[in-house]
Amino acid sequence: MPLAPDYGETPVSDDEASMLLPNIRELLEEPVSKAALYDLEQAVQAEATEELMTAVIDGSLVLDNLLTDHFLRDLHRRLYGDIWQWAGVFRRRELNIGVAPEQIAVELRGSLETIHYRWQHADDWTPRQLGIAAHAEAVRIHPFTDGNGRTTRLLADLVFTAAQDEGSLELYDWELDKRRYIELLRQYDRHRDPRELAAFIAVRPLGE
Repeated sequence: MPLAPDYGETPVSDDEASMLLPNIRELLEEPVSKAALYDLEQAVQAEATEELMTAVIDGSLVLDNLLTDHFLRDLHRRLYGDIWQWAGVFRRRELNIGVAPEQIAVELRGSLETIHYRWQHADDWTPRQLGIAAHAEAVRIHPFTDGNGRTTRLLADLVFTAAQDEGSLELYDWELDKRRYIELLRQYDRHRDPRELAAFIAVRPLGE
Protein backbone atom coordinates (compact mmCIF):
# COMPACT_ATOMS: atom_id res chain seq x y z
CA MET A 1 0.00 0.00 0.00
CA PRO A 2 1.69 3.21 -1.19
CA LEU A 3 2.20 6.47 0.65
CA ALA A 4 -0.59 9.01 0.43
CA PRO A 5 0.15 12.32 -1.35
CA ASP A 6 2.07 14.85 0.81
CA TYR A 7 2.65 12.15 3.46
CA GLY A 8 6.37 11.86 2.82
CA GLU A 9 7.45 15.33 3.85
CA THR A 10 5.54 15.16 7.13
CA PRO A 11 7.91 14.83 10.10
CA VAL A 12 7.41 12.03 12.58
CA SER A 13 5.80 13.36 15.76
CA ASP A 14 7.89 13.74 18.91
CA ASP A 15 5.99 10.90 20.58
CA GLU A 16 6.66 8.59 17.64
CA ALA A 17 10.29 9.64 17.35
CA SER A 18 10.86 8.86 21.02
CA MET A 19 10.13 5.20 20.25
CA LEU A 20 12.76 4.95 17.50
CA LEU A 21 16.01 3.22 18.40
CA PRO A 22 18.75 5.84 19.02
CA ASN A 23 20.91 4.66 16.12
CA ILE A 24 17.96 5.05 13.73
CA ARG A 25 17.33 8.64 14.81
CA GLU A 26 21.00 9.33 14.22
CA LEU A 27 20.97 7.56 10.85
CA LEU A 28 17.91 9.40 9.51
CA GLU A 29 18.80 12.76 11.07
CA GLU A 30 16.40 15.19 12.74
CA PRO A 31 13.65 15.88 12.02
CA VAL A 32 12.88 12.35 10.88
CA SER A 33 10.52 12.40 7.90
CA LYS A 34 7.82 9.81 7.41
CA ALA A 35 9.11 9.17 3.89
CA ALA A 36 12.61 8.28 5.11
CA LEU A 37 11.17 6.01 7.77
CA TYR A 38 8.81 4.38 5.28
CA ASP A 39 11.68 3.63 2.88
CA LEU A 40 13.71 2.07 5.67
CA GLU A 41 10.80 -0.09 6.81
CA GLN A 42 10.13 -1.16 3.21
CA ALA A 43 13.74 -2.24 2.77
CA VAL A 44 13.65 -4.34 5.94
CA GLN A 45 10.33 -5.87 4.91
CA ALA A 46 11.60 -6.77 1.44
CA GLU A 47 14.57 -8.62 2.90
CA ALA A 48 12.46 -10.43 5.50
CA THR A 49 9.82 -11.37 2.93
CA GLU A 50 12.38 -12.90 0.60
CA GLU A 51 13.97 -14.95 3.38
CA LEU A 52 10.66 -16.17 4.80
CA MET A 53 9.11 -16.97 1.42
CA THR A 54 12.19 -19.01 0.53
CA ALA A 55 11.79 -20.94 3.78
CA VAL A 56 8.11 -21.60 3.06
CA ILE A 57 8.77 -22.73 -0.50
CA ASP A 58 11.60 -25.08 0.48
CA GLY A 59 9.43 -26.56 3.24
CA SER A 60 11.48 -25.48 6.24
CA LEU A 61 8.67 -23.17 7.39
CA VAL A 62 5.25 -24.85 7.46
CA LEU A 63 1.75 -24.11 8.72
CA ASP A 64 2.57 -25.67 12.10
CA ASN A 65 5.14 -22.89 12.51
CA LEU A 66 3.17 -20.06 10.93
CA LEU A 67 -0.19 -20.39 12.64
CA THR A 68 1.04 -19.55 16.13
CA ASP A 69 1.12 -16.47 18.30
CA HIS A 70 4.87 -16.94 18.75
CA PHE A 71 5.49 -16.71 15.02
CA LEU A 72 3.37 -13.57 14.63
CA ARG A 73 5.22 -11.88 17.46
CA ASP A 74 8.59 -12.92 16.00
CA LEU A 75 7.46 -11.72 12.57
CA HIS A 76 6.61 -8.28 13.96
CA ARG A 77 9.99 -8.19 15.71
CA ARG A 78 11.71 -9.17 12.48
CA LEU A 79 10.01 -6.39 10.52
CA TYR A 80 10.50 -3.64 13.11
CA GLY A 81 13.14 -4.74 15.63
CA ASP A 82 15.98 -2.85 13.97
CA ILE A 83 13.97 0.37 13.98
CA TRP A 84 11.41 0.60 16.81
CA GLN A 85 11.46 -0.07 20.54
CA TRP A 86 7.94 -1.54 20.42
CA ALA A 87 8.81 -4.29 17.95
CA GLY A 88 7.45 -7.69 19.00
CA VAL A 89 5.72 -6.25 22.07
CA PHE A 90 1.98 -6.68 22.51
CA ARG A 91 -0.02 -3.47 22.79
CA ARG A 92 -0.49 -2.25 26.37
CA ARG A 93 -3.11 0.44 25.91
CA GLU A 94 -6.78 0.42 25.02
CA LEU A 95 -7.75 1.51 21.51
CA ASN A 96 -11.03 1.91 19.69
CA ILE A 97 -10.07 -1.12 17.60
CA GLY A 98 -8.87 -4.55 18.66
CA VAL A 99 -9.44 -6.47 21.86
CA ALA A 100 -8.51 -5.21 25.32
CA PRO A 101 -4.74 -5.37 25.97
CA GLU A 102 -5.09 -8.00 28.69
CA GLN A 103 -6.93 -10.28 26.25
CA ILE A 104 -4.47 -10.09 23.37
CA ALA A 105 -2.21 -13.03 24.24
CA VAL A 106 -5.05 -15.47 24.95
CA GLU A 107 -7.20 -14.31 22.00
CA LEU A 108 -4.35 -14.50 19.51
CA ARG A 109 -3.19 -17.94 20.59
CA GLY A 110 -6.71 -19.34 20.70
CA SER A 111 -7.73 -17.87 17.36
CA LEU A 112 -4.70 -19.13 15.45
CA GLU A 113 -4.93 -22.56 17.06
CA THR A 114 -8.59 -22.77 16.06
CA ILE A 115 -7.80 -21.80 12.48
CA HIS A 116 -5.01 -24.39 12.32
CA TYR A 117 -7.22 -27.10 13.81
CA ARG A 118 -10.01 -26.36 11.35
CA TRP A 119 -7.63 -26.51 8.41
CA GLN A 120 -6.37 -29.90 9.58
CA HIS A 121 -9.78 -31.43 10.34
CA ALA A 122 -12.19 -29.88 7.83
CA ASP A 123 -12.14 -29.31 4.10
CA ASP A 124 -14.41 -26.28 3.68
CA TRP A 125 -11.63 -23.67 3.25
CA THR A 126 -9.31 -23.19 0.30
CA PRO A 127 -5.69 -22.08 0.83
CA ARG A 128 -6.78 -18.60 -0.29
CA GLN A 129 -9.44 -18.51 2.44
CA LEU A 130 -7.07 -19.91 5.08
CA GLY A 131 -4.55 -17.10 4.62
CA ILE A 132 -7.27 -14.47 4.82
CA ALA A 133 -8.74 -16.08 7.95
CA ALA A 134 -5.35 -15.79 9.68
CA HIS A 135 -4.98 -12.20 8.48
CA ALA A 136 -8.50 -11.14 9.51
CA GLU A 137 -8.22 -12.69 12.97
CA ALA A 138 -4.94 -10.91 13.64
CA VAL A 139 -6.43 -7.63 12.38
CA ARG A 140 -9.48 -8.14 14.61
CA ILE A 141 -7.26 -8.58 17.67
CA HIS A 142 -4.85 -5.75 16.67
CA PRO A 143 -2.04 -7.04 18.88
CA PHE A 144 0.65 -4.40 18.33
CA THR A 145 1.03 -0.67 18.88
CA ASP A 146 1.80 -0.16 15.20
CA GLY A 147 2.74 -2.22 12.17
CA ASN A 148 -0.29 -4.51 12.37
CA GLY A 149 -1.15 -4.05 8.69
CA ARG A 150 2.20 -5.01 7.20
CA THR A 151 2.71 -7.83 9.65
CA THR A 152 -0.68 -9.44 9.13
CA ARG A 153 -0.57 -9.04 5.35
CA LEU A 154 2.79 -10.81 5.25
CA LEU A 155 1.41 -13.50 7.57
CA ALA A 156 -1.46 -14.00 5.11
CA ASP A 157 0.92 -14.39 2.16
CA LEU A 158 3.11 -16.87 4.04
CA VAL A 159 0.14 -18.96 5.19
CA PHE A 160 -1.43 -18.87 1.70
CA THR A 161 1.83 -20.01 0.11
CA ALA A 162 2.41 -22.77 2.67
CA ALA A 163 -1.12 -24.13 2.18
CA GLN A 164 -0.87 -24.40 -1.62
CA ASP A 165 0.19 -27.52 -3.46
CA GLU A 166 3.55 -27.42 -5.20
CA GLY A 167 3.39 -25.89 -8.64
CA SER A 168 2.25 -22.46 -9.74
CA LEU A 169 2.06 -20.52 -6.47
CA GLU A 170 0.02 -17.38 -5.89
CA LEU A 171 0.11 -14.41 -3.50
CA TYR A 172 -2.54 -11.90 -2.54
CA ASP A 173 -2.70 -8.60 -4.41
CA TRP A 174 -2.88 -5.95 -1.70
CA GLU A 175 -3.52 -3.10 -4.14
CA LEU A 176 -7.23 -2.89 -3.42
CA ASP A 177 -10.21 -0.67 -2.64
CA LYS A 178 -9.35 0.20 0.95
CA ARG A 179 -12.86 1.34 1.88
CA ARG A 180 -14.42 -1.94 0.76
CA TYR A 181 -11.60 -3.91 2.38
CA ILE A 182 -12.23 -2.26 5.76
CA GLU A 183 -15.96 -2.82 5.39
CA LEU A 184 -15.40 -6.54 4.78
CA LEU A 185 -13.02 -6.77 7.73
CA ARG A 186 -15.76 -5.32 9.93
CA GLN A 187 -18.22 -7.84 8.56
CA TYR A 188 -15.72 -10.60 9.33
CA ASP A 189 -15.59 -9.40 12.94
CA ARG A 190 -19.32 -10.16 13.18
CA HIS A 191 -19.53 -13.56 11.45
CA ARG A 192 -15.89 -14.83 11.40
CA ASP A 193 -16.32 -16.22 7.89
CA PRO A 194 -13.35 -15.37 5.62
CA ARG A 195 -14.91 -16.37 2.30
CA GLU A 196 -16.29 -13.01 1.14
CA LEU A 197 -13.12 -11.16 2.13
CA ALA A 198 -10.97 -13.81 0.41
CA ALA A 199 -13.04 -13.51 -2.78
CA PHE A 200 -12.62 -9.72 -2.72
CA ILE A 201 -8.82 -9.77 -2.35
CA ALA A 202 -7.37 -10.70 -5.73
CA VAL A 203 -4.39 -13.00 -6.20
CA ARG A 204 -1.41 -12.89 -8.53
CA PRO A 205 1.31 -15.39 -9.50
CA LEU A 206 4.31 -15.49 -7.18
CA GLY A 207 7.11 -13.46 -8.69
CA GLU A 208 4.99 -10.85 -10.47
